[in-house]
Amino acid sequence: MKKTGYIALLTISVIFYSGVKSYAQVNPYQYNIQKTAEGKNGAVSSAHPLASLVGVEILKKGGNAFDAAIATQLALAVVYPGAGNIGGGGFLVAYTQKGKIISIDYREKAPAASSRNMYLDQQGNPLMELSQNGHLASGVPGTVAGLFTSHKYGILPFAELIQPAIELADKGFVITPAEARSLNGSKSSFIKYNTVSPVFVKSIEWKAGDTLIQKDLANTLKRIRDNGAKGFYEGETAMLIVEEMKRGKGNISLEDLKNYQAVERPAISFDYKGFKIIGMPMPSSGGLLMQQMMKMIENKNINQLGFHTPASVQLMIEVERRAYADRAEFMGDADFVKVPVKTLSSEKYLKKRMDDFLPGKATPSDIIKPGDVDPESEETTHLSVADALGNVVSVTTTLNGGYGSKTVVAGAGFLLNNEMDDFSVKPGVPNMFGAVGKEANAIAPGKRMLSSMTPTLVLKNKKPFLVVGTPGGTTIPTSVFQTLVNILEFNQTPLEAVNNPKFHHQWLPDQVAIENDFPKSLQDALGRMGYSFQKRNQIGRTEVIKINWSGKKINGIEAVADKRGDDHAAAY
Repeated sequence: MKKTGYIALLTISVIFYSGVKSYAQVNPYQYNIQKTAEGKNGAVSSAHPLASLVGVEILKKGGNAFDAAIATQLALAVVYPGAGNIGGGGFLVAYTQKGKIISIDYREKAPAASSRNMYLDQQGNPLMELSQNGHLASGVPGTVAGLFTSHKYGILPFAELIQPAIELADKGFVITPAEARSLNGSKSSFIKYNTVSPVFVKSIEWKAGDTLIQKDLANTLKRIRDNGAKGFYEGETAMLIVEEMKRGKGNISLEDLKNYQAVERPAISFDYKGFKIIGMPMPSSGGLLMQQMMKMIENKNINQLGFHTPASVQLMIEVERRAYADRAEFMGDADFVKVPVKTLSSEKYLKKRMDDFLPGKATPSDIIKPGDVDPESEETTHLSVADALGNVVSVTTTLNGGYGSKTVVAGAGFLLNNEMDDFSVKPGVPNMFGAVGKEANAIAPGKRMLSSMTPTLVLKNKKPFLVVGTPGGTTIPTSVFQTLVNILEFNQTPLEAVNNPKFHHQWLPDQVAIENDFPKSLQDALGRMGYSFQKRNQIGRTEVIKINWSGKKINGIEAVADKRGDDHAAAY
């Protein structure tokens, strides 16, 4: 499996296919990780160097930001199997050079055979093992449908966009130290939750520099190249999925796959001190949570409180607490439940939510209830893309947990998600991220599970300014919130905003999650206010692109990749 002393260039090409010639070179056996990149023509920031490089090569060859986003996602499905995927789902938020706002929902759906209490035993106790691991944990994948739905905004043929991923899967790429540790750490789960041993399992341990080759995945990608979305949702790949379900007692059917559709929805957008912030609507909670949190601090002069002072951090913690209490009570798939978005985002409501905020004192979560409303994942991955034309794309996709359900579709080579755990398996019972949900997010056939994904854009003077997003399960909205506050209020550079220590509160459990490098003096000050803490190695892996304008022309694009992983920024 390992290529010793061998360095070769993988030609990203579509040789002998549709007359397309070889057009770019990326070396999958020798590459570096860089955290910042600047250019004037385009940029990509994603979770893996090879994926970012593929995206930039697409831009260099005349593709726009949508083309680059598609190619980057497909490359991530190969080089970042822990979260990159074609067996999961996601959300896209974009702003075009012509001023159009686009949001595409390709979140997974509950299979038709799902039922409200499918993960409860006869006594009504939750069987979280079934919702989090193995075949029954998977919702109907949406990624491939989302890629084709977004492709209508691109320029290049889809065959050109998928070919880099095909060759990375077919010929292989060398894995990083982090990927080696991850694959070794998941070996027992891969063995336990698969009916056929996947390529991720081998007799000896993976080492940095080993080459990972995925022939079955390459063939699946070729079927998508040749047959479009039907190459995944129908035909051989669909049959392989259903056969895998039968072997492992899952419940995705051929009809579930054939009927899946991505949906374009009206984005959430709101003004904040002269900026326009654009986010994803339900079933993503991210856009609404961002609006609630940003609006609750808007009149609090947080910039005068200062960055990482006890006063500013306490204000943000209490804002997060209140927004997440509303998430638990009211938010779900708006196709199935009425989510009172207008009320939850109204100035009057949000002002009232802060009536019991006391500077210098923690407000216990058992006191903070969801607001009064009149009737009306952690292994995720994010990519940010900008091109020279003024198109910007923010995409967050997920398998939910690391390597999703841990189940690989035998013969097809890709991992399935475990998104069913993002439903409220039982109202009031926390999911794998500790999030509590209620009836609004109960399981129903064909329903999309509530998500925390928060792909976000910021416009300044009606032009794209920031492209932001992160993985991190329920910590996603708070990480994006803090990144934006760091830039818009504390005037930090994107690099500072991304890499400064993060914190997180989600109402329940009533504790503040903090990274290991969170200042001890700040923790002590907050502790005296009544806060308790949970230490975390890292919170999120944020990708930011900042666009600088000179009149009507872009004079610089700055991409930043998070220090917390193998994330890579590329530009030209």
